[in-house]
Amino acid sequence: MHLRGNGFLDTIDKSETTSDEKNAKAMIFLLPYIDNSLKEEYITKENLADLWQSLKDRFDHQKYVILPKAKHEWLNLRFQDYKIVGEYNSAIFGITSRMMLCGHEVSDFDMIEKTLQTFHPGNVILQQQYRAKGYTTYSELMQVLLVAEQNNQLMILNYQTRPTLSSPFPEANVASSSQNNRTERRRGCGRGSNRGRGRGRGRGRQNNVGREAGKQKETTCYRCGMKIHWEKTCRTPRHLADLYRASQDAKEKDKGKNFETNFISDEAGPSFDGISDYNHLDIADFLVDPEESTETKRLRSM
Repeated sequence: MHLRGNGFLDTIDKSETTSDEKNAKAMIFLLPYIDNSLKEEYITKENLADLWQSLKDRFDHQKYVILPKAKHEWLNLRFQDYKIVGEYNSAIFGITSRMMLCGHEVSDFDMIEKTLQTFHPGNVILQQQYRAKGYTTYSELMQVLLVAEQNNQLMILNYQTRPTLSSPFPEANVASSSQNNRTERRRGCGRGSNRGRGRGRGRGRQNNVGREAGKQKETTCYRCGMKIHWEKTCRTPRHLADLYRASQDAKEKDKGKNFETNFISDEAGPSFDGISDYNHLDIADFLVDPEESTETKRLRSM
């Protein structure tokens, strides 16, 4: 093709007569595409037609080497062995191109049958539906398979994003955003054509909003116990609210059981007035005379 494009095709035909200048130009053009080892072997060839014939005699049998390998790959080619349709399409075109280069033609009918016959056994119904369409060219069948593959992948992605019977996640900060929007509207209403009145009203409304926000923060939600919202706007999950109520009921029960440990009773206690046999102690009982005898000490201790 390069020789034909540059006008040197007649230089490789022995039946044609070409000038030495044209033959030299064709030789200079062909030499960069020849391996260095081959240049040394065919350095004596000055005529391009002789060089072309020598190369053809040496390498023209390559098609008999490539064709058996390509046929073997074609025989073992199966559509079910590839994960995506694009990989199978590239493989079948690579095999058929080498077979056609070696002179073995492969028709669209052969490529369609090779594809449909090698479907996975689990896709028998799908294979029958494609066969019933009656595609005449391989490109039509491949276009349908590529579109079906993309649709299946999209369906799987949609299912993985949210499985069947599962509800979508609620939008975060919905209540806060709506409250902020109402606050912004109130602020905007204070800015009318009359700036003096508008500013006064705007400040008054802002103060009222601030007071309401303060009251809302101080007010405790009776459903979950938090102080950032009211009970009617509570979005706490039900199981958490039930746990909070159960803890509050337990605290109320514990309050009735509590009692003072250091308890002083009003009832009359035992009187010690009637006890006559108690010992009277005097200071002299704790003083010891150094000159007192041992016997006296013993009797006193008794």
